[in-house]
Amino acid sequence: MSGETHHGDGARTLAGQGPVVVALDVGGTDIKAALVDADGVLLEQVTPTRAAQGPQASFAAVLAAVADVRGRVPAGRTVAAVGLAVPGTVDEEAGVVLSAENLDWVDLPVRALVAEATGLPVGFGHDVRAGGLAEWRLGAARGAHDHAFLAVGTGIAAAVVLRGEPYPAHGWAGEVGHGGARDGEPCPCGGRGCAETFASAAGMARTYRRLTGAPVADVPGAREVLARAQAGDDVARGVWDRGVDRLGELVAEMTRLLALPTVVVGGGLVRAGDALLRPLDEAVRSYLTVHPVPRLVPAELGSAAGMHGAALLGWDAARAAGLDVPHRHAVRPAPGSAPLGGLVTADGVAP
Repeated sequence: MSGETHHGDGARTLAGQGPVVVALDVGGTDIKAALVDADGVLLEQVTPTRAAQGPQASFAAVLAAVADVRGRVPAGRTVAAVGLAVPGTVDEEAGVVLSAENLDWVDLPVRALVAEATGLPVGFGHDVRAGGLAEWRLGAARGAHDHAFLAVGTGIAAAVVLRGEPYPAHGWAGEVGHGGARDGEPCPCGGRGCAETFASAAGMARTYRRLTGAPVADVPGAREVLARAQAGDDVARGVWDRGVDRLGELVAEMTRLLALPTVVVGGGLVRAGDALLRPLDEAVRSYLTVHPVPRLVPAELGSAAGMHGAALLGWDAARAAGLDVPHRHAVRPAPGSAPLGGLVTADGVAP
């Protein structure tokens, strides 16, 4: 794996005592893998998912990431479990990925396959629901009885957490990035004009490149679209504003249905900070009439929410197997995360 991995800046020494879990957040592009103990992350690495090489190659990359991180555990440290957070339509109860378009996984029994390969208890869940769980136990939603976690990155998905439990609906809950328009750009789900095609971080970049002919190397993601918009590029401004407005409409749709008081915004796009959160707050309020406007909170765990959620799933699986392990682990604030005084509220002011 030379040239394919890097270690997180917050990684600590592997020396110590107590059990660890191997936590994986599997994305459409990369696999984030970590060793986690009660004091937090010991080791982090990122490897390519290899999705372009087909479903067998991408799943082999998952098993390789587990084996690589597990192989770094020194003598005296016990691996208690593996925790997996995966994308797509995920049936947590069955341990199966029903469909993950970006990985071309269909009816893949991930939990059973990883358990067979490792001989360890395996915690398994949807990446966004795992992120929502992590934000409730460890991050921005601490103390919130009910909340939604909206993740905007390669795709768009949401997790609804009620009384501390993610609501899965056998894998179908939270796929808010699909549906809506009947025309527009094709989506990997088979539809057209889905919110993911133009309001996700990847969708904004694709839309801008399509409209301008800019090469991928110049505009690989939404960060570059925002930078061009802030520099006066009218096309980029239009792409950004349209995307944020659609995200606001999605939050309003969830609010009308569930009236959740708090929405934690995560995924790669939240790194834009106020450039995203303030216009998103305005968009949400523009779509609501009689409903209370939810408080929009930037995810404290940043893009690491899925990985921390995977670790929590691992701890839960280890306890279910009868092992004496922690219920949670310590976390450090993500680089660039907003302090509590900088949260955006429904009134647009800090609480």
